[in-house]
Amino acid sequence: MTKDQGAFRTIGELSKELGIKPHILRYWEEQFAALSPLKRAGARRHYRPEDVEIVKTINRLLNEEGYTIKGARKFLAARNKGPEMVQDAPQPDGAALPSSGNRDKDKSLIVAELKSIRNRLSDALGAA
Repeated sequence: MTKDQGAFRTIGELSKELGIKPHILRYWEEQFAALSPLKRAGARRHYRPEDVEIVKTINRLLNEEGYTIKGARKFLAARNKGPEMVQDAPQPDGAALPSSGNRDKDKSLIVAELKSIRNRLSDALGAA
């Protein structure tokens, strides 16, 4: 039986659902200020839907995209500030970030550009 999307999850349920061991989830709570599940009697953790999304993002950043914990922290902090905070940053090849419109599209453009930069840096390091 699966829970509704909006239901709270215990650390054990979230661990099983995402394939992440409970001690890793507890460690991430220490490392990421954005991740703060509710703690009930007996210090039992209950993850809200927002917490589940943060855990999924952290897992993707660390285990799929190769970020360090420090880099993932910066990514989450920048994401919480929104794309408007990076509007004035210099853009490669004269490209500009979209100033308005669909936020998901804006985010995917930013992620694509960051991946491109990461790949160019990796290639440069490999050639050095």
